Amino acid sequence: MNSHSDFLSRHLGSVGETQKALLADLGYQSLDELTRDIVPADILLKSPLTLSPALSEQAALKELQTVMSKNKLLKSYIGQGYYGTLVPSVILRNVLENPCWYTAYTPYQPEIAQGRLEMLMNFQTMISSLTGLPVSNASLLDEGTAAAEAVSLCIASKPKSDTFFVADTCHPQTIEVIKTRSETLGTKIIVGDWKSFDPSSCPTLAGVLVQYPDTYGIVESYDEFFAAVHAQKAYCVVATDLLSLTRLREPGAFGADICVGTTQRFGTPMGFGGPHAAFMSCTDELKRRMPGRLVGLSVDAQGRPAYRLSLQTREQHIRRDKATSNICTAQVLLAILATFYAIYHGPAGLKRIAGTIHGLAITLAKAIEACPTLTRRPGDFFDTVVFGAPGKADELVASALAAGYNIRRIDADTVAVAIDETTTSADVIKLAELFTKDDSIDIPTDDSLYDYFLGTYERPIWDTQHDRTTPFCTETVFSSYQSETEMMRYIHHLESRDLALNEAMIPLGSCTMKLNAASEMMPITWPSVCQLHPFVPADQSVGMREMLNKVCDRLCKITGFVAVSLQPNSGAAGEYAGLLAIHRYHVSRGEGHRNVCLIPVSAHGTNPASSAMAGFKVVAVKCDEAGNIDMEDLKVQAEKHRDHLAAIMVTYPSTHGVYESGIRELCEIVHANGGQVYMDGANMNAQVGLTTPGFIGADVCHMNLHKTFALPHGGGGPGVGPIGVAAHLVPFLPGHISRGEANKGAGAVSSAEYGSASIVAICWMYLSMMGASGLRTATEVAMLNANYVARNLSPLYPVLYTGNKGLVAHECILDPRQLTHDAGLSVDDIAKRLMDYGFHAPTMSFPVPGTLMVEPTESESKFELDRFIEAMTMIHGEIMDIIEGRADKEDNVLKNAPHTAEMVTASEWNHPYSREQAAYPVESLRRHKFWPYSARIDNVYGDRNFICSCDTVETYAENLSKQD
Repeated sequence: MNSHSDFLSRHLGSVGETQKALLADLGYQSLDELTRDIVPADILLKSPLTLSPALSEQAALKELQTVMSKNKLLKSYIGQGYYGTLVPSVILRNVLENPCWYTAYTPYQPEIAQGRLEMLMNFQTMISSLTGLPVSNASLLDEGTAAAEAVSLCIASKPKSDTFFVADTCHPQTIEVIKTRSETLGTKIIVGDWKSFDPSSCPTLAGVLVQYPDTYGIVESYDEFFAAVHAQKAYCVVATDLLSLTRLREPGAFGADICVGTTQRFGTPMGFGGPHAAFMSCTDELKRRMPGRLVGLSVDAQGRPAYRLSLQTREQHIRRDKATSNICTAQVLLAILATFYAIYHGPAGLKRIAGTIHGLAITLAKAIEACPTLTRRPGDFFDTVVFGAPGKADELVASALAAGYNIRRIDADTVAVAIDETTTSADVIKLAELFTKDDSIDIPTDDSLYDYFLGTYERPIWDTQHDRTTPFCTETVFSSYQSETEMMRYIHHLESRDLALNEAMIPLGSCTMKLNAASEMMPITWPSVCQLHPFVPADQSVGMREMLNKVCDRLCKITGFVAVSLQPNSGAAGEYAGLLAIHRYHVSRGEGHRNVCLIPVSAHGTNPASSAMAGFKVVAVKCDEAGNIDMEDLKVQAEKHRDHLAAIMVTYPSTHGVYESGIRELCEIVHANGGQVYMDGANMNAQVGLTTPGFIGADVCHMNLHKTFALPHGGGGPGVGPIGVAAHLVPFLPGHISRGEANKGAGAVSSAEYGSASIVAICWMYLSMMGASGLRTATEVAMLNANYVARNLSPLYPVLYTGNKGLVAHECILDPRQLTHDAGLSVDDIAKRLMDYGFHAPTMSFPVPGTLMVEPTESESKFELDRFIEAMTMIHGEIMDIIEGRADKEDNVLKNAPHTAEMVTASEWNHPYSREQAAYPVESLRRHKFWPYSARIDNVYGDRNFICSCDTVETYAENLSKQD
């Protein structure tokens, strides 16, 4: 345990004597003794997990390198939505490899997340500017699911419409995801030729989707088609390539209502499919129905402009089964990477990259046009050249492969070559010689390449109607940081405004902000991990697939299931995929009428939203006074709906942080009435090594790799939410068109077969270094830490729900409601005051309004736990000062929190408490103090004065001052 080569001792916050001290505080001598008092005996595993022995950090890295060396890294010019890109070193080192950025939580507490929020505002501004639409969200999961969200948005925005048209020139994987998502919602999807489709022939048309440039690289004019669609009061959606929009006319200029796509080309490696930040922009009319998060501008208590999440930020938690989307996790870290890429290059640099790519494509096209044995597909193009010869496609692909290039086979007669940022003139010469058998092609190979193209081709080779004539990214931020020095400083200035795990414990219940070890993170930047195109031939991805399959095998053992799909690229996507498998199972048995899903009232908001997306009707199940599922009500509801019961969604341990003893009975009741048991994996980290969903009796469960298995939260993403299933549900796991075989009725739920494949390597490292006993110990220490916090704070803040002997599971709910009521405060005041102590707040008002749910995780030390307990104890004293009249009820440290450095150093100080009490309530803060960047932010003002893109904060501040 204490060996320096033992990863477990590094992962755990307390080992040896410190761990014994925590146990002694609770009256226990061993972790096993504590565990047996917490976990019901009938669900404890009778034998340990059977996993490979734990490896040291060095041994695990070496083994993974060996596995990944089996991949073949060729240059991939397949395109189809994925392209080679160059990550600027200053961004790679200072953002992607920086725990300030990758260990931060979703910015629900904006005062200590201003750096991330500024970058997300920059992201939205960039997307709006490039697409020509006024509103953008702060990222989605991938292009396919973003397009599916756009379909749902159109359907929801046009009453009595149930039909959507998708052009057959969209990317195949996008079409498949849209078909999957429409399967349970009653939406009719028409896939066909947009040029021959007559919108007036479809009275229930909600909208249309086209690709621009299309999947074959052709740049089309959609003006007349969109006018015909709008004449039917339907919506026009464009899936587009951002880099092309630096040269091509923006979709907003030719009538698009919604624009979707991926920012992968902006400095994010292909990663065998992900993760990448997708986007959606729309007209102002649609902004309040737009899925996902939006960042807006508001003001703080000092009148300064400040960013915050706005509008329907957690809409699924509010509207539940009436929500238009179940999106919870975004792709914040990837959105930030893409935006830094755009800022570093600036508009001129982006145009230069796009121009060079287009010039290289022109050169290849001209060489092919001059060859009598080859025929280029006619049409304007940006980066993709489509050509072929009758029956020669396989030969052309094989020739390119032998030379070290992957190109796309479209059919037996046709191939495509998609030029990207990594392509050199030497590559184009080599390919042109290969295809044309002509070795006389000559173009420059030095840095004058771009200027050569400008001189040789006075303008792009497309019709002038496609030219972009409007400037983009004109805001100051996109022209201020082109030197590495300034970029490095800008990155640092922003990160200093954010509180992440590198600064302090983030004690969020249900969110499991555990250590993201450096050794786990290292492989994601290896070329063998991050540079594979998701559609390369199978023999080029042997190592990647071996790693992914190994993770699946381990997850099967950990969950007690027989198969796992890694395709869902978020927890909410996992929920949907699991429920879809259940739906398909019932349909296969001739019981497609089963459409009722039972959900406890304490469930996560994504549960009812996902259930509705899967076509189920939500029926609530009550909880008793102890916070457990009311088993009598469960029986009543299950029997009442037995003819239509499809499933129950249950979180275990419960959302209240307790191992409910009736979980096996719950499974039996649902099964007896014809339903399936879906287990929400939000609290899977309290099961690993102790029990399994399969052993308990569940049929399917999603696992948040970004919670339980140490993937970083990245400020709100990336996430991975694979699902494990019992044997009877295996045929209904997500399929994928890239497999080249029939999907057996199981369509894809994300754009790539393995979703966000590259970051699964983090999970591989975690599992390899923990081993079976380490995983169990981690679960037990998580419970130890939670009970230590609960025991020490319960005299001040009652612990709302407990299990056997007053113990909790891995998290606890602190109840300050009587205190806040008596003091005239809210739970928000406690959360904001915690910032003054250097802490992120626990989860607020979920699952019980007005409470705080605390999850310390196994990674936090006794020192940090004690520091949090001290802060909460001091805050209790500050509340009592208000209640007992020693502090003013209106002007006090809680209502005015957080206190910024500017506030406490201002010339005037008119509060009845001291500056010292505001800033340094405990002595340890004098040695190190994290200062909130903003004073308390006015959320209501931000929603009433909604602004989701701007020039700079300074410009906004000037406008505010003019209003005054």
